[in-house]
Amino acid sequence: MNFVFRIPGKNREPFLKAGYDEYLKRLSRFARCSLEFLPEENDVLPERALKKESETQLRLLKEKDALILVDIHAPEADSATLAKELSNLAQRKSTFVFAFGSSTGIDDSLRRRADFSFSLSKLTFTHYMALLLVLEQVYRSCKINAGEKYDK
Repeated sequence: MNFVFRIPGKNREPFLKAGYDEYLKRLSRFARCSLEFLPEENDVLPERALKKESETQLRLLKEKDALILVDIHAPEADSATLAKELSNLAQRKSTFVFAFGSSTGIDDSLRRRADFSFSLSKLTFTHYMALLLVLEQVYRSCKINAGEKYDK
């Protein structure tokens, strides 16, 4: 199994990088993991920036990849639901690509391609903070699916 986390821009906060590294290390027990920072478009027109960012995301996807979209407009998911979705997708897919939008948002073309979409909360997070939360939740999902105890 492979987990790829793709996010536009570049995190500059050392405390977040330390968190990413910690959860990527923990996740490596369950899957091969990579974190990819993509260019964040700075077009005057937000619609054009969204389109360019989604084209980049879509170009990097392989047909056999499961696209999991972290999207503020998607339904919220709890840990058990995320674990179940990952388990179901694992029946058909071996690479899971977690895609994040930039501060501009997410284009509908990504939403149409997504195998599963979820929102973390009704609260607003920077996409770099959302990445840390998703890394922790994917780790938690792997532990749930492996039948291991996890903190509640």
